[in-house]
Amino acid sequence: MFYTLGIDYGTNSVRALIVDCATGEELGTAVVDYPSGHQGVLLDKNNHHLARQNPADYLFGLENSVNAALALASSKPSFSASQIIAIGVDTTGSSPIPVDARNVPIAHDPKWSQNLSAQCWLWKDHTSYEEAAEITRLAALHRPNYIAKCGNTYSSEWFWSKIWHCLKVSPDVFGAAYSWVELADYIPSVLAGMTDPLQVKRGICAAGHKALYSDDWGGLPDKEFLDLLHPKLAELRDRLYDKAYDAQTSAGALCPAWAEKLGLPEGIPITIGEFDVHYGAIGCGIEEGVLVKAIGTSTCDCAVVSSDKHVADIPGICGIVPGAILPGYYGIEAGQSAVGDIFKWFVEVICQGDGALHLQYSQEAATLLPGQSGLLALDWNNGNRTILVDPMLTGLLLGQTLYTTPAEIYRALIEATAFGARAIIERIEEYGVPVSRVVCCGGIAEKNQLLMQIYADVTGRTMQVAGSSQACALGSAVAASVLAGEAHGGHKSFAEAQRKMTRLKDVSYRANPENQIIYNRIYVLYRELHDAFGGRQPSAHLGHVMKDLIKLKQVQSHNV
Repeated sequence: MFYTLGIDYGTNSVRALIVDCATGEELGTAVVDYPSGHQGVLLDKNNHHLARQNPADYLFGLENSVNAALALASSKPSFSASQIIAIGVDTTGSSPIPVDARNVPIAHDPKWSQNLSAQCWLWKDHTSYEEAAEITRLAALHRPNYIAKCGNTYSSEWFWSKIWHCLKVSPDVFGAAYSWVELADYIPSVLAGMTDPLQVKRGICAAGHKALYSDDWGGLPDKEFLDLLHPKLAELRDRLYDKAYDAQTSAGALCPAWAEKLGLPEGIPITIGEFDVHYGAIGCGIEEGVLVKAIGTSTCDCAVVSSDKHVADIPGICGIVPGAILPGYYGIEAGQSAVGDIFKWFVEVICQGDGALHLQYSQEAATLLPGQSGLLALDWNNGNRTILVDPMLTGLLLGQTLYTTPAEIYRALIEATAFGARAIIERIEEYGVPVSRVVCCGGIAEKNQLLMQIYADVTGRTMQVAGSSQACALGSAVAASVLAGEAHGGHKSFAEAQRKMTRLKDVSYRANPENQIIYNRIYVLYRELHDAFGGRQPSAHLGHVMKDLIKLKQVQSHNV
């Protein structure tokens, strides 16, 4: 019997999962919270755009999660750690880390350990919104092909804008960093014992979606363009990388030191790192025509199209990158900057952390008909990732009266995220990407039946749920089984590995035709707000929106 290990780095914790290659059985899993900051995130009360993480937490989580998962798996008589044939790694991103010439995060140095700029710049850090806007402007003028594949707008969540912002606000930190390594590339390099950033195998997932990398123009942006941003960024290019790889390539082999720490066989292969939801899409059984929605603190939507086909550039998405998810396919990414974070705010602020109160409001929200509350919200509490790509947008609640209840607000927030999800589906379909079914993963998809039904009603799509509670870690384990290969107990292809190791839950949510009719009407109003407040139609007349919501509210109240 042969097993693979998937390691999944999320926003607040790291989890390890041990999977049987032949059956997909999950023998052991463990989750370890990051010990630093607020729920693992380093914040600044004076700047709500800032979100960093302590790189030391990643190593703490790695060792403790893997050892705990192995301890659980070892309770099975058939299991031995010596039977683990490969390791897969996924992480958040873009989450770049400033490192020294030995590939050690400079935050490990006591001189920089308390400096927020020296930490990992977490994916949800939006401090570089001005730099992102300038990259977009300059690329449109000088290298339009660079941003065409990432929706024509560069994001503050991404690699170059964050590093440029560091150079501006913390030149001492920038000067102390020999190079910058994405978290998705850093963890495999640590496991492989790499001590030179120039030797780190970089993944096409992070490079293509976040760092303007493409083989079409020779890799990363050329020095002439980077010099337009800042000469020191042009100099930095030589200390980054020339080539990025898809999941067919090994990031390295498990080094003796980490083999001893984890109790695993020395020399087993380690996958190229991908972002959590990209490997998560594999763990959900992604194929052409399937949209995978990972519903977490944010959402990430993933689709694939065969590389034999032409894929048009899609404005406002997070990228179209060959090999970013599955080798042999274009990986297409979109998403929403806040979903679970919005509900977390509701629980912590409106419910004051009272779980019983949240349950009460959830039950009350489930009794409401679409439109009955008279409320309409925008899901931009952490900016808009797709289609507007604007971190300076905020949330909106419209239609509130003196009689509005917390349950009505909660339902309106769920509906807002569902409307945002529909906008993404319509955008990618408009440009020829097929979406025949939707598979959702994450704790929210598994536990929140109200949300899943609203998503089905709003989008008009049947919502399926991934079979694994750890879809991202499972996808990493699937990729590891392919990397190990059939001769060593793994699989000869991703298609075969997905058939053997992934599955869906025996539950699905189908659109209610009556609810869908009402939500279609409300969605028209949502798009008016979306385009007006998003700057697409700034002169739009919105005076009718409140009145239309009231009319719907009156009709639905009579139908109760």
